Order: sequence, then structure tokens, then C-alpha cells
Amino acid sequence: MSITIERNGPVTTIIRARSQARNAMDPASAEALLEAFQEFDGDPTQFVAVLWGAGGAFCAGFDLKYAAGLAGERAALSAFAFPSDDTAVPRGPMGPTRLELSKPVIAAIAGPAVAGGMELALWCDLRVMEESAYMGVYCRRWGIPLIDGGTVRLPRLVGRGRALDIILTGRKVPAEECLDIGLCERVVPDGTGREVAEALAHAIARFPQECMRADRRSVILQEGLSERAALRAEWACSAAVVEREGVEGALRFARGKGRHGDFADI
Repeated sequence: MSITIERNGPVTTIIRARSQARNAMDPASAEALLEAFQEFDGDPTQFVAVLWGAGGAFCAGFDLKYAAGLAGERAALSAFAFPSDDTAVPRGPMGPTRLELSKPVIAAIAGPAVAGGMELALWCDLRVMEESAYMGVYCRRWGIPLIDGGTVRLPRLVGRGRALDIILTGRKVPAEECLDIGLCERVVPDGTGREVAEALAHAIARFPQECMRADRRSVILQEGLSERAALRAEWACSAAVVEREGVEGALRFARGKGRHGDFADI
């Protein structure tokens, strides 16, 4: 099995281990990864997920050796096509990349996160990269386009110009540059990516969860909306949470918890 799931309190770590192919994705692995994230999202005891590739590689993209065996088989690609009525969304080629989860996912990136592997990293909420890790549209060399969210999510993170530079050239984007342009949120020493990502996950899991998820959802939904429409969406996501979680939190503050920015005692 290429997927292992480990749980530590409210944090799920999903581990991909297909090291002979630098964790490149094949259909069986993609289906298993999809199911792992669906299970995580449906588990009320789990609050944050970490996605990590064992063996020093996050994901080298879709398995081109497998893809080469599909010559002339158009049905293999049509399985990912969106239906004309948009009533159902098929899974993405990389697995969970079309899921709209209710909880955050953190990518712990060592080595390559390239081509489809970069698209998988872009799907995650946050990215922790080790110093020697890198991204890139390496599929540029083979005439394979980004078909799993890359042309949508990358410009939303780094802006159109930087996204086009990365997409059109297919060049290597080292971790430090990813941090500089907003393509990742943390750069950490080699060998510590999973540890740091899991610590970050536990920090997020400590907070009142309904509130955190409402803010996350509002950030996601505001893409493409006018300011007024986005403000309406924010209110719809969050107003009721004040009564369910916010009042209790205010009472804890009034009793002396969490003063002066203290996050340790909440």
C-alpha cells in the first residue's frame, strides 16, 4: 500500500510511500489518497491533516511511465472530465485535488514537488518546505499541461506574472524563492519538514475549531467576489459562530485566560 495514515490526537498525517518512483502518482495511489482525505474530513475527532512523502520526495508528479502505456486510450483521460451539468465532480488526476475539505491540510515538502506534485501541494492550505526542496512545472518538457489546478491556484498565490514565469519556463523554484514569493509559508532545515508541519497542525488544532473553519471558509469563498459580496459571504460564514464559540471564549478571557497575547493558556 502506498498510503499510510497515522493519527496523533487531533492531527492526521497521511504518508505517501512510493519511493521507487519518487512518490509519483499512479491511479491506485490517487484513489487511495482521495479516500484518505475523505476519511479525515469525515472524522469528527480529527482537526488538521499533514501530507508527507516518505523517502525524501513529496511527489514527482504523475507517473509518466504509467502514462506512456495509455497511448491511444482516450477513455483514461476522459474519466477526469467535468460533466456538462456540473452535478458531480470527478476526482482529480492527482487524487484529492478537487475536494473542498472543511478542515485545513498542511503539505510537508522534502525534495521535489513538481508537475502534478506541485499541483497537489498547491491544493493544500499551507506548505512547509525543507531547505533543499523545490517546485516546478517540470511537465513543460514533455508537452503535458497543468490539468489539476495548477493554472488556477498558482496565480492566486503568487500573482499572474510570477505564475506565468514559473509555468512558461518550467524552471526549478527553490524553497527560498518559494518563501519569498508566497508559494510556501515556512522553510525549515532538511529532515525536519514533517516534524514542523505536525507541530504547526497541533498548534492550529488547539483553537476553537468552528471559528477557525469559518474564517478559513470565508477566505476561500471570497476569491472572485466583489468586496461587498465577499463581506456578505464572510458574515454568512461566521456570524452565528460568535454565539456558539465566541461568547464562551470571551468568558474565558474575562476570567483571566490568554491575556497579553498569551496563546499558551487559552
